[in-house]
Amino acid sequence: MANRLHNSSSAYLAQHADNPVDWWEWSEEAFSEARALDKPVFLSVGYAACHWCHVMAHESFEDETIAALINQFFIPIKVDREERPDVDSIYMAATQIMTGHGGWPMSVFLTPDKKPFLAGTYFPPVDRGGQPGFSKVVTALGQAWASERARIEEQAEELAKAMRQEVTFIDRLTPTSEPPQLREVRTKLLAQLSERFHRGGFSTSPKFPRASFVNALLENEDQRSIDMALQALEAMSHGGLYDHLDGGFARYSVDEFWAVPHFEKMLCDQALLAQLYFRAGKRFHRDEFTAIARSTIDFVRRAFRVDAGFASSLDADAAGVEGSHITWTKLEIESVLRASGFEAFVDEACARWVITEQGNLEGRSVPQLSPDAPFETPEHLRPVAAALRDSRLKRPQPGRDEKVILEWNAMLACALLASPDNEHHLEALALLTNLFSSHFSDGWWRTEARRARATLADLAWLVEGCVSAFELTGEDTWLGYAQSLCGYIRDHFEDRDEDGVLRGYFSQDNQVLDIPSRTKDLFDGAVPAAHSVWTRALARLALVLGDPDLLAEAQRLILLAGTVLHDFPLEVVDLVNAAGFAFEGIEVVVPGGLHPLSTHLRLSPMIRSVLITGQGSSPLLRGRVPGLAYVCRGGACQLPVDNWADLDSQIAELIY
Repeated sequence: MANRLHNSSSAYLAQHADNPVDWWEWSEEAFSEARALDKPVFLSVGYAACHWCHVMAHESFEDETIAALINQFFIPIKVDREERPDVDSIYMAATQIMTGHGGWPMSVFLTPDKKPFLAGTYFPPVDRGGQPGFSKVVTALGQAWASERARIEEQAEELAKAMRQEVTFIDRLTPTSEPPQLREVRTKLLAQLSERFHRGGFSTSPKFPRASFVNALLENEDQRSIDMALQALEAMSHGGLYDHLDGGFARYSVDEFWAVPHFEKMLCDQALLAQLYFRAGKRFHRDEFTAIARSTIDFVRRAFRVDAGFASSLDADAAGVEGSHITWTKLEIESVLRASGFEAFVDEACARWVITEQGNLEGRSVPQLSPDAPFETPEHLRPVAAALRDSRLKRPQPGRDEKVILEWNAMLACALLASPDNEHHLEALALLTNLFSSHFSDGWWRTEARRARATLADLAWLVEGCVSAFELTGEDTWLGYAQSLCGYIRDHFEDRDEDGVLRGYFSQDNQVLDIPSRTKDLFDGAVPAAHSVWTRALARLALVLGDPDLLAEAQRLILLAGTVLHDFPLEVVDLVNAAGFAFEGIEVVVPGGLHPLSTHLRLSPMIRSVLITGQGSSPLLRGRVPGLAYVCRGGACQLPVDNWADLDSQIAELIY
């Protein structure tokens, strides 16, 4: 047995390097071995911060007996879903078809030609809670491969066909021919959000912080949208989902009250939520929301920064115990504050962060804010919070996955550019510049280790960042970067029929040849779908360039999914946002250098709007008078204005 993961740059794969399982990485060599030995494949997909991935590893993959069964009957392959989202999305479709749900670890059994015949998520080592034990599953499938081969291959063929249809769902839609009725779509979206709204979230439990849902609410003026948005923003940041002593948002809440989180922290969540709270601060003129975003960014700087950018995640576990680095007992609070000279503040600290005798997680308390407590720690309690944080840092700390994912780092750059703070802007520009060198070498790569080609989502977010950088600086350099990326995406991801008609964009580069089919990512999940992000990025680029052909292409991408947009807007909420730019986009032109009007716009939420400023080559700047602002849409501009009140009025008239 020769475990092949020892030299992997993936933290997740490296976690399994000492398993007795004879792991292979995803490769043609592994499938060639399966064909040569006439063995099926066991595919295990997860990620470094995944708690249940660790549980299954300890229970099954570290068990000599179970490992021997896996090695006997299968060629085992281990995949990091963050590094290879293409492999993950393909077989997640199969898992959802077979089980009705998804999740990680994902466990899929394949024929040597990559067709799945059984799929699931976590399996216990022995029969438990109505689930069959993994050793029993492995043995039964291994024996069935030998005795019922024809039935398995027939099932695999049927499942593979269904899987291919699922991952290219958009190809089965008939494109709409008329522009979408976006007011009607937004009304339906609001109704669907209202129907699902529950205690500041959009499900009972578990509760995920869906930044895109709240962003959609921020774009409406009606009181119901405002109320839901405020409730969600406060619930997510005041409960245990937010780490009130060290900063940052956990992946999700396991309960309906946002009290007990699943403790892993992902860079993508920090980026999306920081951007949301910056926007909310501008939308509602609430300093607290801006403070939440700043605190989240400060946490990312402390905990995620690595040489090439920012790491991907922090583990849910520390020393093998989920959340042990975050939870407290009242006795622990008393001990730390007594030793630090803050004994007089024990009761006040426990009241603020709701540390109780009984706790809310196995006798321990997850810090959260008491109902009346402000988000920002009162000045007299800041030394107390610092003492508790310092004490926490002496505990065993969670592992960090240090791979620098292009998509998530570009998301973070977008969040930094949404900040009102100049230091964040400078950091964003430096990060974007660095990504152009760290992730490009004979093509674009998803991570700095250059093990997997960049996805459409990676590059779409990078275009988004470049457009936002242009809005900030007015410098043509950023438009040049965005246009270069646009050309690369066309060359590597575009799908046209034999008549040259655009059929959308694949999520994978055309140089990726080791997957059974290329996917098209339409439906939003934990992060926005690639189709939505690319459509929005393309529309925004078209608007700042004043390019009607580019805008028509973005509109075509909306029309390809027009029926879903109209009938199921909640499933494609980011595409609703993209459609706003593509069909109702507003160009606000403020020529010249730094000006109070452009500064004012950068402090506004810029709903369905782009800012064109500076002295660059955009045709929208030609013939414009510095010191005045021009609000345009669809080739028609309103009268120029010289004050922010008139400017806001003109924009609001077009938005609402």
